[in-house]
Amino acid sequence: MSFRDEVEDGRGDLRKPFLHTGSWYRMGSRQSSIMGSSQVIRDSSVSVLACVLIVALGPIQFGFTSGYSSPTQSALTKDLDLTVSQFSLFGSLSNVGAMVGAIASGQIAEYIGRKGSLMIAAIPNIIGWLAISFARDFSFLYMGRLLEGFGVGIISYTVPVYIAEIAPQNLRGGLGSVNQLSVTIGIMLAYLLGLFCSWRVLAVLGILPCLILIPGLFFIPESPRWLAKMGMMDDFEASLQVLRGFDTDITLEVNEIKRSVASTTRRTAIRFADLKLRRYWLPLMIGIGLLVLQQLAGTNGVIFYSTTIFESAGISSSNAATVGVGAIQVIATGVSTWLVDRTGRRILLIVSSSGMALSLLVVAISFFLKGFVAEDSLLYGIFGITSVVGVVCMIVAFSLGMGPIPWLIMSEILPPKIKGLAGSVATLANWFSSWLITMTAPLLLAWSSGGTFSLYTVVCIFTVAFVAIWVPETKGKTLEEIQHSFR
Repeated sequence: MSFRDEVEDGRGDLRKPFLHTGSWYRMGSRQSSIMGSSQVIRDSSVSVLACVLIVALGPIQFGFTSGYSSPTQSALTKDLDLTVSQFSLFGSLSNVGAMVGAIASGQIAEYIGRKGSLMIAAIPNIIGWLAISFARDFSFLYMGRLLEGFGVGIISYTVPVYIAEIAPQNLRGGLGSVNQLSVTIGIMLAYLLGLFCSWRVLAVLGILPCLILIPGLFFIPESPRWLAKMGMMDDFEASLQVLRGFDTDITLEVNEIKRSVASTTRRTAIRFADLKLRRYWLPLMIGIGLLVLQQLAGTNGVIFYSTTIFESAGISSSNAATVGVGAIQVIATGVSTWLVDRTGRRILLIVSSSGMALSLLVVAISFFLKGFVAEDSLLYGIFGITSVVGVVCMIVAFSLGMGPIPWLIMSEILPPKIKGLAGSVATLANWFSSWLITMTAPLLLAWSSGGTFSLYTVVCIFTVAFVAIWVPETKGKTLEEIQHSFR
């Protein structure tokens, strides 16, 4: 039995991609002139980069949703007469919706493809933003936030997986980090536009990333590894050829992917008993551990409620300071994107979590000491500035490693056989942790700012130990080599 027959025999009941690549990719792989005479389109890095930039609109939507609550808190609570607890619920409902989206994300992405999954994610995001924009009471507000969260939950799994599956091994780290870079750009845009727009107008502007993403999906190829897994071998090779350039010999990479797919075709169903095998439980534990620790460090609490934190620190222009933090986060994540394929994943994670621990300790001490001095004293102002510097340093440290790399490693280490199920579980764990943080952050900050940041410090110290003991280095390895290392 040939490889193709074997694959098709195991996958015959599966459907075609929701957004089919189309025959023009196969034509293009045989005759590059169909794509035009420009040499630029032949450059594999440019081709992959174009795909990454299109799907990066999804994480921009993700970031805009995360950042929306910070600049709109005062106006929104005043206009709709919301209490602190009601607004806290509004802020956290995106995480509840994301948990539902996370549960479905892996299976949707496996069943209809990565592109189809992103298309499905874009629709509830658009409806959600419209519901918030036209809200007259908290019911529409909450419904819109839930719908946004559902779409973001799918996006947060699908985009890093798609990027990891299309990127060459020497560019996978940098391109994978574009996911988190786009999230930070979305957050900064929400902060910046929030200075000039009402909360209703800002909600309307939140529609734009998905409105651009939907047509963009028709111009990029489906993940070649997913196509191979589905037994669509002509489309698989055509997609890979487009991504690597029409003048590139893809024979070696095609054979590696075929061998990897062939090892998983004989038994398609994953059983819980299989998770006892080291090659399954270890990458699953690492993926879940990193994504949970990413949230428990409290970064989303800081991002969602940064304006309130700066106000409590005595900063009068707190909204402007929040925009500054958003800009710093974009720059730091951009640096991480440049570094990750040069220094490696593990070292950046250790440096990042260590820097976060030190920064959060400074913030905790500053808030504790502020309680012992008079509000009109010089020391009170100094401690306020110190706490803000600590928050900024924490954001920088987070952006260098703990922000982008957990999603990147999750997309790299999960075996193809369990990627749908395990990816959904890991993404669900991340969003559940995020919900806990965003729901409890304002309550904890009201209880004790110093105590809150002390708890976050302990989490970061534990993260350093977790990375040092368990997390492997994946720099410079193909996805197939990474899977083999767990056997």
